[in-house]
Amino acid sequence: MTANLGNTDRVLRVILGLVLIFAPLLNMPAIWSSAAFSYGSMIIGLVLVATALFRFCPLYRILGVSTCRL
Repeated sequence: MTANLGNTDRVLRVILGLVLIFAPLLNMPAIWSSAAFSYGSMIIGLVLVATALFRFCPLYRILGVSTCRL
């Protein structure tokens, strides 16, 4: 796995991921009153945080995109 996420991309993924994980727990806004939306949001948030921690995004690899300056 070659790193393909830059620092700005990683920070944005962590912030958005944490929002998607914790917003359903706080039920803000009320769209997360549905269990499907809540669990879906948390899963997407976990994927975003995980890709930021590993500095690798499989979708970027498939598309040939890299925000990393190596």
